[in-house]
Amino acid sequence: MAPKRPPPKRRRTNVSDDEAPPPLPSTSPVKETEKEKEKGNSKEKGDKAPLVVFAHGAGAPSTSDWMVRWKEMIGEALEAVEVVTFDYPYISGAKRKAPPKAEKLVDHHLSVVRDTMAKHPGHPLVLMGKSMGSRVSCMVVGSDEIDVAAVVCLGYPIMGMNGAVRDETLIQLKVPTMFVQGSKDGLCPLDKLASTRKKMDCKNELHVIDGGDHSFKIGKKFLESSGKTQDQAEQAAVKAIADFISKSIEEN
Repeated sequence: MAPKRPPPKRRRTNVSDDEAPPPLPSTSPVKETEKEKEKGNSKEKGDKAPLVVFAHGAGAPSTSDWMVRWKEMIGEALEAVEVVTFDYPYISGAKRKAPPKAEKLVDHHLSVVRDTMAKHPGHPLVLMGKSMGSRVSCMVVGSDEIDVAAVVCLGYPIMGMNGAVRDETLIQLKVPTMFVQGSKDGLCPLDKLASTRKKMDCKNELHVIDGGDHSFKIGKKFLESSGKTQDQAEQAAVKAIADFISKSIEEN
């Protein structure tokens, strides 16, 4: 009689985690490399986003409705990394004072620019200002401490209180400069600005808001005759600013 064979060993079905084979990677090394490449491209694009320092005019702080609205429009149109607004010392205290000469505001303005650049290093710097803030911005551009890609002047007050043209700062500019002016702005007659622009060595452009005053406000009758709205006129100006800054950054 032949000997009995031993019974076959039963297969274990409850394999512990320690004994289980390592799981397959969810993504291949090639895909991981592609993701890293996409991340790098995104970062490169982000580094080109402009950084804007936006200064207010003589009579209203950075929290005014006008400044807040333009800050939002500019930030969205430029896809800016940040649009920084601030108040000059004379208007930020408990008791508002009369604005000093523009030259006396340069140091404070420059300190804001330096702090902003430290927060976002490597981004193209754009200085923008409303009226008096645009004059101070143009003065700050001349500092050796900063590298400015472009300056944008909203309602530049080229006429002084005595009626004389004050364009010395503009003539000295070396960076691309854009003016946005209302056609009915008494502080900047377009013929006076045209004469100054001819004397400027830097690249400069002008966008005119037809019928606009010093703050770009257009009268009701003018709007009705033109068939446009206030918002459409301002959005056209914002688009012109965005195009100008984009070109200036690419050429820098």
